[in-house]
Amino acid sequence: MPNVTGKIYRREVMNSEKLLKNTVSYHDELIHSLRNRTQAFAYLQVALEEYQEDGDTKAFLTALRNIAEAQGGITKLAEETHLNRQSLYKTLSNKGNPRLNTLGSILKVLGFQLTVQPL
Repeated sequence: MPNVTGKIYRREVMNSEKLLKNTVSYHDELIHSLRNRTQAFAYLQVALEEYQEDGDTKAFLTALRNIAEAQGGITKLAEETHLNRQSLYKTLSNKGNPRLNTLGSILKVLGFQLTVQPL
């Protein structure tokens, strides 16, 4: 057995209250990181690549929704895109199916643009 030196700490039972107090929400950390334009771009790019691989829009729409939240929320996005807030919630939901002009407006306000490139 290896020789271990150092302090011996008292064992504590970790209940859910202590656990929540001592951990950080993944979602909160994600939203905080997406305030950085470079991080938001990389996150959105990965979500788009996943969509191109499997055709599932959920990850891409979730990424847009999270970036919108990081940049002030859906209400602010609605004001800046001149789109209806409830319509934006529906558009950016897991079952959303945004029109191209709506997607373009959302991306523009979030600081991005649609591009096409050869494979």
